[in-house]
Amino acid sequence: MKIVELDGYAANPGDLSYSAFEELGEFVVYPRTAPDEVVERAKDADIILVNKVIIDENVINSLPKLKYIGVMATGYNVVDLEAASRRGIVVTNIPAYSTASVAQMTFALILSITNRTTTPQRTVTDVGATIRTFAIGTRLCMSLWVRR
Repeated sequence: MKIVELDGYAANPGDLSYSAFEELGEFVVYPRTAPDEVVERAKDADIILVNKVIIDENVINSLPKLKYIGVMATGYNVVDLEAASRRGIVVTNIPAYSTASVAQMTFALILSITNRTTTPQRTVTDVGATIRTFAIGTRLCMSLWVRR
């Protein structure tokens, strides 16, 4: 089985292991793939993995061995799903990608807004040298000496 990752830079900046893929068969990673390189690079692939590379009907019809397209993102917008379906090619994505990180950032922003935690930083940047006491939220105060 041949597995080809067409835009590896998006999922792996170089610190992740591909050993699980390598155990399944021949595994080739291209950091980036231009539209005119897709068919040539994936021509013998049973599986292709993509993130930003567009897999349209023309590409799908040019890859006779293709059985699976893995989109390493939350959407399917880079794949022509109807063309894949007509060929019986399975297409999956990563539906829970970054769910915990998105939730964490959401609550961090809510707390920042409700507790005004960016007020001191903005004042330091905008006002200049002085001693300021900031009420942050309802209980915490912070004094800053700012250089002019």
